[in-house]
Amino acid sequence: MAWSVATRVAGKAVTLPDRHRMAGQVAAPPVRLWWISVSSSGPHGPVFSTSKEDKMSVSTTLRDVIGLDRELPRLSTATLVLIDFQNTYCEGVMALPGADRALDAAARLLERARAAGTPVVHVINDGGEGTPYDIRAEIGQIEPRVAAREGEAVVVKGFPNSFHETDLLETLRKLDAGPDLVLAGFMTHMCVQFTAQGAFNLGYRPTVVAEACATRPLAAPGGEPISAEQLHAAALTTIGDLFGLVAARVDDLPA
Repeated sequence: MAWSVATRVAGKAVTLPDRHRMAGQVAAPPVRLWWISVSSSGPHGPVFSTSKEDKMSVSTTLRDVIGLDRELPRLSTATLVLIDFQNTYCEGVMALPGADRALDAAARLLERARAAGTPVVHVINDGGEGTPYDIRAEIGQIEPRVAAREGEAVVVKGFPNSFHETDLLETLRKLDAGPDLVLAGFMTHMCVQFTAQGAFNLGYRPTVVAEACATRPLAAPGGEPISAEQLHAAALTTIGDLFGLVAARVDDLPA
């Protein structure tokens, strides 16, 4: 992919692939965001409430600065890439608190994609024999709810970016995929985020389905705990700032 289109972001000259070029830079209006707090739990995860008293200003996204669009893709004209939906995230040291809910959402997404004739690619991580990502053992296999069917490609990776040192790009080209890729999987802040970035860098237009992703709680550099929900939201915010679009729910994607 040739990098030939220049613009300015954060005061510095940057370039974008031709596929991401828009006709001129778009000046986005100031954005206001209500302070969000978790009030209860619903069928799709936490239910959020807003407070007028605690509204805060937020920056314009890089997508708006550059002029990239916000329209969600039609599932029927996209390619679905399911990332690391492996058993290891349902049990043991790598278990994610939101794995079961995300898998249910991913199963609905996969069902819709198959019904629409959307090409499906499964990506799995191989950490080697005896690891929590051993694809030769049950722990490393794809969880049954979203297991690959005959004819659906399975790509094996060893890095968070599913394109790095794999045949994912070649697989997508054989499927004549593009520009829209719909992504879902584990973990939001790791392989989903870096695969979205990798797709963007190659000129694709990735969209991540938030409810079909999950991650785990971690400690911040200072030692304070970061909840899985906070890390999930931060990763999706990073993706939505530049690399791709974020659909909150499976049903948000048009057929």
